[in-house]
Amino acid sequence: MQKKWYRLDTAALIFPAIARRNWSNGFRLSVTLREEVDPKILQRAADDLRRRFPCYYVTLHRGFFWYYLEEISEEGGVRVRRDFAYPLTFMSRGELKKSCLRVLYYENRIAVEFFHSLTDGSGGKIFLCSLAARYLEIAHGIRIPRGELIRGGEETPAPEELEDSFLKNAAEAAAGRKEKAAFHLRGTRNPEGYRTLTTGILDTASLLEAAHRRRVSVTVFLAAVMAESVMAIQDENRPRKRQRPVKITVPVDLRRLYGSRTLRNFALVLNVGVDPRFGDYSLEELCRSIHHQMGAGATRQNMAGIIAANVQPQQAALLRLTPVLLKNLVMDWIYRKSGESGGSLNISNLGTVELPEEMQPWVERMEFIIGPQRSYPNNCSVLSLGGKTYVSMIRNIRESELERRFFSRLVELGIPVEIECNES
Repeated sequence: MQKKWYRLDTAALIFPAIARRNWSNGFRLSVTLREEVDPKILQRAADDLRRRFPCYYVTLHRGFFWYYLEEISEEGGVRVRRDFAYPLTFMSRGELKKSCLRVLYYENRIAVEFFHSLTDGSGGKIFLCSLAARYLEIAHGIRIPRGELIRGGEETPAPEELEDSFLKNAAEAAAGRKEKAAFHLRGTRNPEGYRTLTTGILDTASLLEAAHRRRVSVTVFLAAVMAESVMAIQDENRPRKRQRPVKITVPVDLRRLYGSRTLRNFALVLNVGVDPRFGDYSLEELCRSIHHQMGAGATRQNMAGIIAANVQPQQAALLRLTPVLLKNLVMDWIYRKSGESGGSLNISNLGTVELPEEMQPWVERMEFIIGPQRSYPNNCSVLSLGGKTYVSMIRNIRESELERRFFSRLVELGIPVEIECNES
């Protein structure tokens, strides 16, 4: 029987091209249960979801002109493994030829790590919640209702769930890519690619109150506090006239703007922040500036222009007929020039997860982690559940100055923070 294959979506095309030794673009979602995970039941749950999420049970291959995803053979499947080492260990090309998805367990925790060519955080959240729901159904003989967040293995995916929504929503004209290079933190690299994860557990009600008092969203408020922290570090290391803009890269889920149901990548980023050379900024001024930048940038029209800037090159006849090895060089050059230069680090907020009532007694917490980027060492991701907000800050350098400043500032602002770290 011939295997089914998928073209990489528009956002996914870049990731295999820019991957390097000991760096691959991935993210992790995890759920902690109030009981120890049974790996045999977890394997059954993962197998049961294969039919519902066919575009995730795939391997990555290089063709002559493009990379593509091919379904995993029935005999292979996605093998559940005990969690190992540290979050988001490198996904080698050899591993990606076997699976672009990791399903992991450790004590009470179920984690899924995704190569970013599969999907974005919103798609990953649906998969993890569906996996946890199916696990609980098998383990406890309960029935969890289906919906937007929970998908069942007995269902067949709708065609629009597997589409490349970028292609449908591109404008006729492309937006420009040029941005001023932003300030990037530097530090002493951890040995052997080790990633240090610091998680701040915040009281969601206090966080919401602090954001709403300034009439901004939680994402804007956290981006402002992060920008303030990065600016303070730059102030200590560079004279004002030599400083660069400090911008926070914020992903925007385009499904809400365009009504898409795709389970594949459908997000773009905005770089929002200020230029410290123009003067000092209070936190309130940062909040107002970032709020208005997000409002102006995250519109259907503006995003359609950015989509077009990504879609049009892949439709050009010359590029389509260029061998993939040469495409890799071109895309790598473009990425180095414009891919990460415009931002200082990411803040990716998946918002509040509302689990069905049937799941809530069994679930203690959820977390979302994105890895460090290729050209800067720190990243931040956020998810809220059950009155707690989990802010995960990851780095591949030894210096912890950014986390110290960021979480200390939140405490100063009246938001209780409990700190966990994978370093002793």
